[in-house]
Amino acid sequence: MNEVCYMLAQERYQIILDHLGAEGTATVSQLSALLNASEATVRRDLNALAAEGKLKKVFGGATSIRQMGLVEEHVSRREAVMFAEKDAIAAYAATMIRDDDFVFIDSGTTTACMIPHLRNTKATYVTNGVAHAYRLLRAGFTVYLIGGRLRAATEAVVGSEAMRGLLKYNFTKAFMGTNGISLDEGFTTPDAEEANIKQCAIERSFVSFVLADHTKFNRAFPVTFSRLDACCILTDRMPKGKFNEKTIVKEVNQ
Repeated sequence: MNEVCYMLAQERYQIILDHLGAEGTATVSQLSALLNASEATVRRDLNALAAEGKLKKVFGGATSIRQMGLVEEHVSRREAVMFAEKDAIAAYAATMIRDDDFVFIDSGTTTACMIPHLRNTKATYVTNGVAHAYRLLRAGFTVYLIGGRLRAATEAVVGSEAMRGLLKYNFTKAFMGTNGISLDEGFTTPDAEEANIKQCAIERSFVSFVLADHTKFNRAFPVTFSRLDACCILTDRMPKGKFNEKTIVKEVNQ
C-alpha cells in the first residue's frame, strides 16, 4: 500500500512541476482541480517539492524555479516534440514574409516547419541550417547557405567564418529559434558559437522574430543571445508572467 501511495505521489509531483514549467505559477485551488486531490494533499505535495528545491512556495500556491538546461538533444530527437504547436507557430510566421523581403532563417526544428508553409517565391533567404537550405532550394526559393563549421548536434553552420559571412547582409526579417526564454536571462541556448550566430543575425536584421512553443518559457540555458525586447515572440501559448511587458508576444492560436 505504501508503495502505491508513493507512486501516486510521484505522479502528482510530476504533474505539478509540468504545470509550473508551462504556466510559471499556480494556486492551491488550481492544482487541487488539476490533480483531483484535496487542497490539504496539494499543500503537502508543495511542501515536499519545496523541500527538494524543485519549486518556490508563495502565499496560496507556488511558482516555478527557473530551469537551467545543460544538455542539448540531437535535432532528430527534437523534430517530433511539440510538433503541432511548432507547425502552427511556423505557419503564422510564414505569412509575414513579403515579395521584397531578404530573410534570415535560423537553424532549428521550429523554423524548419516554416518552409512547407512558404508560398512566396520572390523573397530571398539566407540560413545557417543545412537541412533548411536544401528544403528551401527544393521548394524553388533563392537561398544562400553561409559557410563555416558544421555542428553535429543541430546541423547548423557556426564559427568565425559564418560570422564574417553574416556581417555583409542586411536582413529585412529574421526568424530565430531558441532553447529557453527567461525574464532575467532573455533568449538562451546551450552553445556559445550558435549564440554568436543568432546574436549577429538579429543585429543585422530590421526586425526579428523568435519562434517558441510554450515549453520554452521560464527556462534558461548557459548562453544568452538576445534581450527579450530585441525580438518579437511568436508562440502557441504564453504562460502567466510578465513576458508581454518586456516585448511583443503573439499567441498564434488566439
